[in-house]
Amino acid sequence: MKSDSPKTFHIKSFGCQMNVYDGERMAEMLGARGMTAAADGADADLVVLNTCHIREKAAEKVYSDIGRLKRKDGSRPTIAVAGCVAQAEGAEIARRAPSVDVVVGPQAYHRLPDLLDRAARGEKAVDLDMPAMSKFDALPKRGAGQRPTAFLTVQEGCDKFCTYCVVPYTRGAEISRPYVDLVAEARALVEGGAREITLLGQNVNAWDGEDDRGRTVGLDGLIRDLARIDGLERLRYTTSHPNDMTDGLIAAHGEIAELMPYLHLPVQAGSDRILAAMNRSHSVDSYLRVIERVRAARPDIAISGDFIVGFPGESEEDFQATLDLIHQTRYAMAYSFKYSRRPGTPAATMDDQISEEVMHDRLQRLQALLNEQQHAFNAATVGQTTRLLLERKGKLDGQLIGKTPWLQSAHVIAPGLAIGDMVEVEILSAGPNSLGATMRQLQEA
Repeated sequence: MKSDSPKTFHIKSFGCQMNVYDGERMAEMLGARGMTAAADGADADLVVLNTCHIREKAAEKVYSDIGRLKRKDGSRPTIAVAGCVAQAEGAEIARRAPSVDVVVGPQAYHRLPDLLDRAARGEKAVDLDMPAMSKFDALPKRGAGQRPTAFLTVQEGCDKFCTYCVVPYTRGAEISRPYVDLVAEARALVEGGAREITLLGQNVNAWDGEDDRGRTVGLDGLIRDLARIDGLERLRYTTSHPNDMTDGLIAAHGEIAELMPYLHLPVQAGSDRILAAMNRSHSVDSYLRVIERVRAARPDIAISGDFIVGFPGESEEDFQATLDLIHQTRYAMAYSFKYSRRPGTPAATMDDQISEEVMHDRLQRLQALLNEQQHAFNAATVGQTTRLLLERKGKLDGQLIGKTPWLQSAHVIAPGLAIGDMVEVEILSAGPNSLGATMRQLQEA
């Protein structure tokens, strides 16, 4: 690495929304250091690869990305590898990829500025410590210039130990951030321009803490109090575990207007035998009962889920049970993946691994059904009047794109409006992935 410190940076985040949040916090931290985001990411002085370890061959893809990093003049930038691959691979990255200057895990990225200073002195800077919550205390305070939507991590880590998952090993044990810190950060986000906040956690509905009056509250109590922040119009949360859907949280969906009618509740499989092998700790019946109760509290709620096909030992009968569950649940959208072996997880050494050909076939059939349901959900909104929070520009002149309460993307020609405005629209058309809308009445900003 060159002895002079980098002046510009580019952060490339992969994977989940928590990585997006972490990437934003690293950018804020580098900005506080006096660095600026590179207008052209390919020509940044510093490139941070904020990695995800969930997908198959994640580490190999990181090494491939590292090998391609060059600036326009042919020199290489300062390279930092952060996130879950950094935590899992550790010093192996520094050994295998000598061009990497900094390796930092997801619980230690608040030390990135110090690590960059060490790298500037010629050290190979590696920090894979997993302190409980000190990184949040060390990060810069949230300020002005926020987008109209913002992420807020409230909980990290996981104690569930699903047999296919690396999160307990890369993110650590479940920890809830303090209530007072979360309320303060949410207020700062709203003061900085956010109108919608999504609460994040590996098991976000496992969050608990003491409120400002010393009372023990769960996620529903936090949501109720955040909803009182003046200027905060929308709240969401993700990702949830079925076993942590409390009575209070279910009731909140019917009682809090600011809590949007959308619930991401992963089930992973529709066979109790496979769920037990995954150590998911819920059954098909218990999952469906939660869905039924949530819909009773909020009949228009959009349900989203996660599915893994081809888990070791999955028979065709097991797979058909998953399709049956999808038919029963009627998803507004869902994420689906082929099972991939993650080194160090119990499932990686299980017998009866499923062939790639069988997994591919099952994934195609499952996704066809999920896509059909998503299109049907979108089509059912045609003719409705709803509100969009405008988030970004569209491809056409005067076109802006926003999210409906059900997290659908909708595009509208909105001359004179700006990103961050809330607009009332009528849904005119529905495709598989987005909606077309026309403006009805501008709401007060």
